[in-house]
Amino acid sequence: MQTVKDLKKWLEMYREVSDAADELELAFEYAKEGIASEEDVDKAFARTKGSVENLEFRNMLREEADRMNCVLKINSGAGGTESQDWASMLMRMYVRWGESNGYKVTISNILDGDDAGIKTVSINIEGDFAYGYLKGENGVHRLVRVSPYNAQGKRMTSFASVFVTPLVDDTIEVNINPALISWDTFRSSGAGGQNVNKVESGVRLRYQFKDPYTGEEEEILIENTETRDQPKNRENAMRHLRSILYDKEMQHRLSERAKVEAGKKKIEWGSQIRSYVFDDRRVKDHRTNYQTSDVGGVMDGKIDGFIKAYLMEFAGGE
Repeated sequence: MQTVKDLKKWLEMYREVSDAADELELAFEYAKEGIASEEDVDKAFARTKGSVENLEFRNMLREEADRMNCVLKINSGAGGTESQDWASMLMRMYVRWGESNGYKVTISNILDGDDAGIKTVSINIEGDFAYGYLKGENGVHRLVRVSPYNAQGKRMTSFASVFVTPLVDDTIEVNINPALISWDTFRSSGAGGQNVNKVESGVRLRYQFKDPYTGEEEEILIENTETRDQPKNRENAMRHLRSILYDKEMQHRLSERAKVEAGKKKIEWGSQIRSYVFDDRRVKDHRTNYQTSDVGGVMDGKIDGFIKAYLMEFAGGE
């Protein structure tokens, strides 16, 4: 059914382009005969061009993982309260983007900052092509602004990193060795229901992963406090683990994904993929050189221009 649905979508988009092209040709013939105006031809051309660009854009999302849901994780960089505040602003930006595009957005785990903002957060974004659209957000995001936390009103620079991994479903087979898993439980923090701070509903999963290709070992740590039900949180944590292991395998198979994995650089100067300069009213992506002066719109989730620019330039190479 999923295959049929995908093919049907391609056919619909093709027919849209074909019909627009026919209308453009007809408008051009009418204009030559004096029946239609040059303005009518321009409008028909704009519609046709838009349809072709939409079809080309969709063609950039043809990898197996592109259609999947995703987990988006934000970590604040060094800098204390300033960078933690910046991480919370990015969280709001992605939540607003997801909600405005009809995705289901869920905060699966969050660690608040010491005074303001957040230290880290994991966000589940569920819907068609969630991973495909957001995979280009992987990397370090840099903020430049006059800090509200600086008494001298100095211009401050803050960093936060964003990691995006596909949230695999039951149709993807991932091998997990149960002997390498260990569990801890803890009490969830925050305001709310009767169970909070009383029952150990939060879970912490540790997986001793050994890379089958390089032999390198690492501990994968996943925390989940999404619900008040411990078994449900365990299930969600296992789903996140499957997603991480799937992403590791995909990275090995697709060497071009090094472009997407730019987020694994250090959170410091020179490694950022995008700069948000509030004073100059400018947000610029350093990979595509796409930029906008609508800083407020971007922070409200209007990042489609950056997403499209990245996919049109890099996704075809994958």
